[in-house]
Amino acid sequence: MNFPLSQDVLNQAIECIGVVDMKSATIRQICAVSAHMEKASGQKFVHLEMGNPGLPASQIGIQAEVAALQAGIPNQYPNIIGIPALKENGSKFVKAFLDVDVPPRCIIPTVGSMQASFTLFILLGQRKPGADTILYIDPGFPAQRNQAKLLGLNTEQFDIYEYRGKALEAKLESILSSGKVSAMIYSNPNNPAWFNLTDEELEIIGRMATKYDVFVLEDLAYFGMDFRKDLGHPYQAPFVSTVAKYTDNYILLISGSKMFSYAGQRIAMVCMSEAVCDSTSDFIRSFYEMPTFGDAYVFGVLYCASSGTAHSAQHAFAAMLGAAVEGKLNFVKDCSEYGRRAHIAKKLFTDNGFHIVYSHDGADPIADGFFFTVGYEGLSAVELHAALLRHGISTIPLQSTGSHQNGLRVCISTLITDDDFKALGERLAIFHNNPK
Repeated sequence: MNFPLSQDVLNQAIECIGVVDMKSATIRQICAVSAHMEKASGQKFVHLEMGNPGLPASQIGIQAEVAALQAGIPNQYPNIIGIPALKENGSKFVKAFLDVDVPPRCIIPTVGSMQASFTLFILLGQRKPGADTILYIDPGFPAQRNQAKLLGLNTEQFDIYEYRGKALEAKLESILSSGKVSAMIYSNPNNPAWFNLTDEELEIIGRMATKYDVFVLEDLAYFGMDFRKDLGHPYQAPFVSTVAKYTDNYILLISGSKMFSYAGQRIAMVCMSEAVCDSTSDFIRSFYEMPTFGDAYVFGVLYCASSGTAHSAQHAFAAMLGAAVEGKLNFVKDCSEYGRRAHIAKKLFTDNGFHIVYSHDGADPIADGFFFTVGYEGLSAVELHAALLRHGISTIPLQSTGSHQNGLRVCISTLITDDDFKALGERLAIFHNNPK
């Protein structure tokens, strides 16, 4: 094993890929850098940067999609509002696992949650005069930060690290009281840190959103994956925690990518409250010539973006949602494998001198799941990121997620075999013996 690789190997890869600054590099750029280093060195890397599902796609979805394709639907444009089965099953799913009522008319399929947030940002930046700002409760998914940048929207952000619990209210008050914020966004469980907002924190967010007429985008990409609780039984407590319990100003983003391992088909759904869907403004009526936020979103924005969501993928998603509601598909149990992998990987890091950066939800240690964050005393995030790349371990620095903490995001989805964990442990030990 020829680790650490030379600094020249890293520098040449960065130059070849054309990365200006590694601390703000996109995930895809970091993947390209590590792939270049693999080829140059002849050494296989441990890839902890990319959040591809590490589990097989749901057979229920595959079978439903194949059946839909064979039935001849590829020659038909899907209805822009979504096929009836997805809307009905989506509504039932939200009730079954969140205990929240969202009518089928407020369920809208999108080409993954990435399209959902991007297209929603367009409308959210327009809906109120003088309120074109998106607030990011960080850390968060880097691509969603770039979406607002591409759209030319103003942004505010803060790292929640210092504002957990009651401290969150004063921080939100200081930002939202300006009247410039149209919407705020966060993920729960959190990407990259895997903390879960507590019910106290969700109540604060909901109450402040109502007070200042701010819409909340709650990205539930890792739906139900707080494995400290058994959240996989429909219509039974405990339910997945959500801001929808505390405000009517919510838009939920629910994706099939991780909970059903269906990332390749790019399928998700936007779940709007009736209050959001039926809201309006002078701008919406004049610019879109449509009566409501929901109509403007579907027929004004989504139609221009993609003219609908792939027909067969909608059938797959509808089938998987329906199976989950009927208790035939326990996606939480299936995804709990991520928790097992994270438990092993965390120990490998902490046994070699690392610490968990975002470590608690209130008084409780964070769950084991798809991601976690690590730091190493005496090294900045940029220094640690570079050092691990030279040891054949690819991660992403927390700065790209809006975090102000020194550390890295670790994704465990590609740690599958015993050899994967062995390679990680050996390389971390080499690094710990000479951390540079």
